[in-house]
Amino acid sequence: MTRCAYVTLVTNADFARGAAALLQSLRLTGTAADLVVMHTEAVEAAALAPLVERGARLVAVSLLPTSPAFNAAHARDALHGRDPFTKGGKPPFHTPLDNFAKLRLWQLEYDRVVFLDADTLVLQNIDRLFDYPEFCAAPNVYESLADFGRMNSGVFTARPSQATFDAMLTRLDAPGAYWRRTDQTFLQDYFSDWHGLPVYDNMLQYVWFSLPELWDWSRIRVLHFQYEKPWTEHAKSDRLRPLIDLWRGYEAGAPAPDLSALPGPATGA
Repeated sequence: MTRCAYVTLVTNADFARGAAALLQSLRLTGTAADLVVMHTEAVEAAALAPLVERGARLVAVSLLPTSPAFNAAHARDALHGRDPFTKGGKPPFHTPLDNFAKLRLWQLEYDRVVFLDADTLVLQNIDRLFDYPEFCAAPNVYESLADFGRMNSGVFTARPSQATFDAMLTRLDAPGAYWRRTDQTFLQDYFSDWHGLPVYDNMLQYVWFSLPELWDWSRIRVLHFQYEKPWTEHAKSDRLRPLIDLWRGYEAGAPAPDLSALPGPATGA
């Protein structure tokens, strides 16, 4: 496992909180892989210190050298104005342009990487994913079964390579390029023949109330808090309270929960 790593990206203090809970969840699975946190210069040392305490290897990364036209098209107000999020609310600290720094993982000196967004929790060991090819990701299922044709970039497998990174930059910032959902749209386009992971390797939180028949704690390996984040109070907090309480336990450093004792969603909630 010395050439394998779980990697996440932190671009502000809020996502550092998310990463702290993620790191705790990974440690509790017993993995021997490296735990890597890529972080931008916007994250202060005080926010990073708890991540080191939880076993993270910190890797400073810069934002991608994209063109002014690209940056303007993918700025928060421009992107949200052109393609607003209508299914859920993005928090104020969400900065779409920062998402592309995720591609820096292809510059890491590892043979195999599993990327996890900082708003995920790993509930069961997923080391098997290191044996999966590039590029594997789960579908973006949170509203209906029709979502199975779209990819979610919160969890995926990768093989770091400078050549791949260079090729990505060329396609990413081509003249007139616009990626509606930033890295997610780009990665689905770049890896157009992506391999599908089970939905349980990236279970989106809205499934809890939108598709409760899919929810099975015994099978969920990664829980992903898409849209609203568990460290903030929001309009859906009461509906998602069991998931938020679970996240808070990991943030506080609690031991692994008994998944069989967790409540299930109420059908039609």
